[in-house]
Amino acid sequence: MKYIKNSVMKMLVVFTVMLIYQVSYLGVCNAFTSDRGIFRTKGGNTVFGGDRRTSTSSFSSESHTLLHMAVPGMKTIRRVRDSVFSRERNREDLTKGIAHFYDRSSKLWEDVWGEHMHHGYYIPADRTDHQQAQIDLIDEVLKWANATEAKNVVDVGCGIGGSSRHIAKKFDCAASGITLSPYQAARGNELAKEQGLDSKVNFQVANALSMPFEKDSFDLIWSLESGEHMPDKAKFVNELIRVTAPGGRIIVVTWCHRDLEPSETGLTKKEDKLLAKINRAYYLPRWCSVNDYVDLMKSEGLTDIRRDDWSHIIAPFWRAVIKSSLNLKSVYGLLKSGFSTIRGAYAMLLMLRGFDKGLIKFGLITATKPADN
Repeated sequence: MKYIKNSVMKMLVVFTVMLIYQVSYLGVCNAFTSDRGIFRTKGGNTVFGGDRRTSTSSFSSESHTLLHMAVPGMKTIRRVRDSVFSRERNREDLTKGIAHFYDRSSKLWEDVWGEHMHHGYYIPADRTDHQQAQIDLIDEVLKWANATEAKNVVDVGCGIGGSSRHIAKKFDCAASGITLSPYQAARGNELAKEQGLDSKVNFQVANALSMPFEKDSFDLIWSLESGEHMPDKAKFVNELIRVTAPGGRIIVVTWCHRDLEPSETGLTKKEDKLLAKINRAYYLPRWCSVNDYVDLMKSEGLTDIRRDDWSHIIAPFWRAVIKSSLNLKSVYGLLKSGFSTIRGAYAMLLMLRGFDKGLIKFGLITATKPADN
């Protein structure tokens, strides 16, 4: 952890400069200035606009122009204020923000890490073949869940489709992936075509809380590191169940907060505050625990419910991600990707803190839909 924290501190110096530049210059300054200029002085008097007219007749039109120019700036200021105070986003902002975040960051991730946008499986812990570790995570999760075959798979929160394509090849089955990001869906289809899988694998833009599939469509439901984005966990689980065929298996791998002790009614204030900061950076809603998922699945009549905590298994991935960020190519890519991607990288320190304190868990949950359902 000492190595990780020292490395992150080096990144923070670079990212802080980027954040200040992005927010204060690109965000606020551009919103309040234009080719005409909003505020200029003439003879000590403040006037509006590039034409420098101060007559009463021109005041109304200039004020109208100022209002239109200032509105985007006020929105930027509100966003900065909400970020500073880690205010919770509404569902509409979350949906738009997630799509924008992954539209901007997915290419950078693929350039550095390849087609799999998730953590790796680190047994042994000192392995350095990181991209293979990501593939191994898929295989090990499937093995853990006793998923040995499938005919039709849905990848809920598919990224650019790495899991979908791997499972389609592994089980020789059809796979459908959904994501909120138009870029990810398009890139996923491109890669499927490049790999000769376009006849059996497809990707589309869709919301996991209202999937465009018929009831009982899939015998394997795969959700890898997307559940944390769901603002309504109960609706998310219900929708997974709806599209699962009787006898089909559901696998959810997601970041959760720790389980509560019997004497607790909620997380501590410090824990809530830390998660709120992470939520602002990664466009996340409120978190839940692995136990919350288990309770939801039990209440819906699912069977063969199992859970596990693989936080220790994926932990070395953090070090690899941070190390990969400490080069000019990655820093330049971050700068090009924009403010939201930079903020996401900046928030890695918060994720590390939560993980180190035992607050954040990498949870696995699997269950079966009864055959007579």
